[in-house]
Amino acid sequence: MTDKITVALLCGGRSSEHSISLITAVGVLGAIDTAKYEVVPVGITKDGRWYLTDAQELEKLTAGSDMAEFTGSAQQVFLPLGAGDSRLHLVDSAGHLEFGPAINVVFPLLHGPFGEDGTVQGLLEMANLPYVGCGVTASAVGMDKHFMKVAFADAGLEVGPYEVVTDRQWRHDRDGALERVARLGYPMFVKPARAGSSFGITKVDTAEQLVPAIEQARVYDPKVVIEAGIVGREIECGILDGHNGDMPRASYPGEIEMQGEQGGFYDFEAKYVSKTTAVTRCPANLPPEDLERMRQLAVKAFLALDGEGISRADFFYTPDARLIVNEVNTMPGFTPISMYKTMWEKTGIEYKDLIDELLMLALERPVGLR
Repeated sequence: MTDKITVALLCGGRSSEHSISLITAVGVLGAIDTAKYEVVPVGITKDGRWYLTDAQELEKLTAGSDMAEFTGSAQQVFLPLGAGDSRLHLVDSAGHLEFGPAINVVFPLLHGPFGEDGTVQGLLEMANLPYVGCGVTASAVGMDKHFMKVAFADAGLEVGPYEVVTDRQWRHDRDGALERVARLGYPMFVKPARAGSSFGITKVDTAEQLVPAIEQARVYDPKVVIEAGIVGREIECGILDGHNGDMPRASYPGEIEMQGEQGGFYDFEAKYVSKTTAVTRCPANLPPEDLERMRQLAVKAFLALDGEGISRADFFYTPDARLIVNEVNTMPGFTPISMYKTMWEKTGIEYKDLIDELLMLALERPVGLR
């Protein structure tokens, strides 16, 4: 018997951000308070199968590789789907069933579709298991750059000009879609509507580049969002929910400064692997009143999605001091070099304590309608 809180840590997953999730899991496993928590890592393969894994296997997979893949282990995992039983169900290759540990809380360190978009959150609700992060609706809206912008605008937040091209529009009215998009002017940014970590994003400077950019985005998602280029600095702000219904908290805003090549994307390498490609400035070099205004708007954006637990809000800060919200990420990068973790450290919460805060928030929140 143990007095520790048992945490099922989910990583991997079916999205293009599978490897990022594995890197995140290694970071959390290295920082979590093992005197308080018993962690049960569960890896999800790219085809959606769940297996037991451990820190050593995940460290080995991600060492020296930015495109690691979890392919399974000896014991497949199934969640309990009945009230009153929170034990994992473990099945070996011969089909033998045994019961694993009873789970107190789930930490879904999953990025992108089939993990961050409400699907896993719905499964955990059905299994009556508390979990870290946003619920079903907030996760789904926060994953879709189109509906997220609709929610922001409805809440009175300023969003940049954009257009949406659905799969149906692209197949049946391509000329009309291109005509709408062209009105945004150049440069523009073409993005998969429901992907992250810079996958499938193209900066488009000419009309000739537009169709290839949309086709590239469609590799990741048949629904595409095209955003007008905005002149401004990109500033981010971390959000951490309040306890027992208190208002959410906002970190000091931070800014990524790319090193070396000018104008490059803050891409996979810079976000999750390299410690030298990008430098975080936190607090960002803004007037104090604008820093505070951004923190207030970050909380407003979080509430616009009905967010819970954890999120990161991204803004454009224009030369005339406007703050244009770009997106809220409901499961931001959470590795030891990630922006979210760094901003909270600068605000006064260390990585280990931040993990503890998120798990405590999940445990005090009821499962189901709330």
